[in-house]
Parts: sequence; structure tokens; C-alpha cells
Amino acid sequence: MDIAIDLGTSSILVYIKGRGVVLQEPSIVAIKKDTKQILAVGLEARRMLGRTPEDIESIRPLKHGAISNYEITEQLLKHFIKKAQNRAAMRKPRISICVPPSATSVQRRAAEDAAKAAGAREVYVIEETIAAAVGAGIDIFKPVGSFVLDIGAGTADASVISLGGSVVSGSVEVGGDDLDQAIIRHVRKKYNVLIGERTSESLKITIGTAVRLVEDVYTDVKGQNLLTGLPVSINITSEDIREALADNLQSIIAMIRSVLERTPPELASDIAKRGVVMTGGTSTLHGLDILISQETGLKTILATDPINCVALGTGMYMEQLAAQQKLQ
Repeated sequence: MDIAIDLGTSSILVYIKGRGVVLQEPSIVAIKKDTKQILAVGLEARRMLGRTPEDIESIRPLKHGAISNYEITEQLLKHFIKKAQNRAAMRKPRISICVPPSATSVQRRAAEDAAKAAGAREVYVIEETIAAAVGAGIDIFKPVGSFVLDIGAGTADASVISLGGSVVSGSVEVGGDDLDQAIIRHVRKKYNVLIGERTSESLKITIGTAVRLVEDVYTDVKGQNLLTGLPVSINITSEDIREALADNLQSIIAMIRSVLERTPPELASDIAKRGVVMTGGTSTLHGLDILISQETGLKTILATDPINCVALGTGMYMEQLAAQQKLQ
């Protein structure tokens, strides 16, 4: 069995050959602090966020697209591989796993070792932007430049791809989780109210925007008044969210410009015609494509299935590699 894994900072997607994406769950593990016993994984662990007693800790073992806790990541992979297979496998699977283009050799090796320890007989390590391009339907082996921007929960990665590889790439440690934290800080500073991570994520999804709207959208949220310590309900606008996200979004745009400035002229000409292909869950933020287009002068295209692009592309790329090996 061939399994592809998009090992994301906030969620893990598992793709199985012939079945597509079979699993998508948060990459969170709840453990007992004293014994390190794993109590819950994925969705069940996410439900515990902000609601656990002091002796239970919710851990995200990946930070900014890289493994920060090897042992927990190994257990996370074992859990999801077993769950995705949904039956006892007769043979260990081949696993492809993606890493950011900025990943060091040590980080790549950690991902490979974690997959092997989780039960893989063979492991392919693939760059996320390459996988995203394949998943978005781009023929990466053509002698044509394609600009792919993948914005996940932990990082924003961009690559100019041609002839099957990254010619120029860039990365910035800004993603959906950082946007959530920016919203929390903004609400605390402006309204003296503390809101939780799940509330800030909900605000980002429901009324979040990267550009100013013709007419503001409003919503009520509940939080804790920092002056009285009491629960309170406040009115948040889409303009609040735009202001909160502005600095982080400019960091992503600065990274895109840096990649474009280092792109060879012939490939830059291709990109001027073809535009920027956007993938990743955070790329769906309302108006982000418009903002990037305004700031770079390039047209932007949101992939058909931006959330699943990396998982799909990781699986498809592994199949291509396996087919090439059989022909050799």
C-alpha cells in the first residue's frame, strides 16, 4: 500500500493510492504531563484545547512545518497510518512525506526517520511546493516556469518550478496559526478582552479579510474582560481582522518579492504570463489573492482544491517516482 502524508503544523492529511484523501485531522496530541501517556490524538485532542486540567497537556509536535518533538510525531504518525488503513496491513506501506523547501537536511532526516519508525518500509521525502504544484495540476517537468505559493498553518513557502525541480524558493515562518495569534493580540489591545485560539480561528474564517471591504461585516464574540476578569461579549468587525493581519500578510508579500527578484529572466517571463498559483488552507483567506495581485502586479489563481493539494500531489509524485524506478 502507498500512503502520502501532508504533515502540517495544524493538521495531517493522509492520501492512499486509489482512494484519495482518506483522513484529515488536527496534528495535536493530549498527554499526561507526569507519565507522558498519550490520552487523545487528532480531533479528540483538539476538543480538549483550553479545557484540560493542569496535569494534561495538549501538544502540537510540529512547529513552522518542521518536527519539534520527534517522539510525539512518531506516535502521531503511527496513529493516523493505522486509522487510515482501517485494517491490519499484510505488508508495511511505502510512505511519502512532504517538508518545506527551506527544511534543513537534519529536518528532512527527522521526517524520514519518523515515518520509518511509524512503520514505513520505504520513505520518499518531497518538497511541499513541488507536491502542491503537482496537486494543483501543474506539469512540473515542462521547461516552463511556474510560481507556486503554499500557505499553511506554520509557514508560507514559494517556489519557482521548472523541469521537475525548484529553481528559486523562499519561506517565511508566517501561517494560519500566526494569523490567529495576531487576532488575539489585536482584540486584547483594542478591547481589553482575551479570546481563545478557537475563537480567533473562527473569526479569521468567518469575517477575516486581507483587503478593505466596501461594507464591514460584524459578529459578536465572547471572551474574558482583562480589567474585571468577567465573561463579556463584544462586537468585532472585518476591519478589525484586516488590521490585525496586515503585518503578517506583508511579511508573506515581502517573501514573494524576494523570490521574484531572484528568478532568472526567462522564467520571470513565464511567470508574468502564468501568474501565481496559490495553495494551502490559509490561501483561502478572503481577499488574499487580490492583495497579492495588487502588491506584485501578477495575476493570482487559487487552486481548485487548495487544502488537499499537498496531500494529493505528494501521493501523485510518489506514484510517478515508483513508475520511473520500475522502468529503470
